[in-house]
Formats: sequence, structure tokens, C-alpha cells
Amino acid sequence: MKVVIALGSNLGDREANLNTAIEELSAAISIQAVSSFLETDPVGGIEQPDFLNAVLVAECSHPPVELLQLMLQIEARLGRVRDVRWGPRTLDLDLIVAGDEVMDTDELKLPHPLAHERAFVLIPWLEIDPEANIPGKGPIAALLAGLS
Repeated sequence: MKVVIALGSNLGDREANLNTAIEELSAAISIQAVSSFLETDPVGGIEQPDFLNAVLVAECSHPPVELLQLMLQIEARLGRVRDVRWGPRTLDLDLIVAGDEVMDTDELKLPHPLAHERAFVLIPWLEIDPEANIPGKGPIAALLAGLS
């Protein structure tokens, strides 16, 4: 199944954090494309450093919840602390879509419920997969064009 994962970091060596996450993910999924790294302002939360963001597209045989658990383990290994909602972090990995899966559980919501509103997801995703769609929301190019 095709999966899209958004990556972000705004603490420590941001580029190294993203590259390490990509390397660790590549042991479990078949990465097809990785976007350029994009520096962005933080959205929501407390005042904090700018983020470095990227998106990757991969093929994955793991069920989405299993992939999510792997992503959480990678975040933890890279020092992710969850003490402030939308606070600064060494690494943030978000599962944006997993095929056409639609899921709404306490553990995982697919597609990611805010991805269609986030330029820091849509811009790098559009770079590597311009024909992509978010199930139930539409083409990412149109979603990005609709953002102010």
C-alpha cells in the first residue's frame, strides 16, 4: 500500500534528525521519493524555532497501526518528548495517508485530519507526487491552491 509520511524537526540538528528518520524508516518500508527539505514557521503552540519539514512517499506492507508504532519508536529514539501540544520537537513523524484507508480511532486517524490545511505538508508532497489526492478531501494541488 502507498503511504505518505510527513517529517518535521525544530530542535537539535534538524537536517540530521530528518535524515536519520528517513534511514530508519527505509529499513521497514520501501521509500519511493523524498521531498526537498523546507524551512517553515511553527504553526500553533508556543513560541519556538522554525521547522525543517519534508514528505516521503513509500510502499508499505505493514498495517497502518503497526507503521504508526514504528514511527513512534523512531521519534522516541531521536529524543521526542510529548509535554507541550504542538511544542518544539527533535522529530515529528505523521502518517498522512495509507492507501485509501479511512480510520478514526483514538490511536490513529486516516487520512491525517489536518494535512489538507497544512502547506508544510502539501508543498513538499506536491513536489514528489503532483497527482496525489487526500481521500475525502481531493487533489493536493487544489487543496494547496485553496490555502491563504
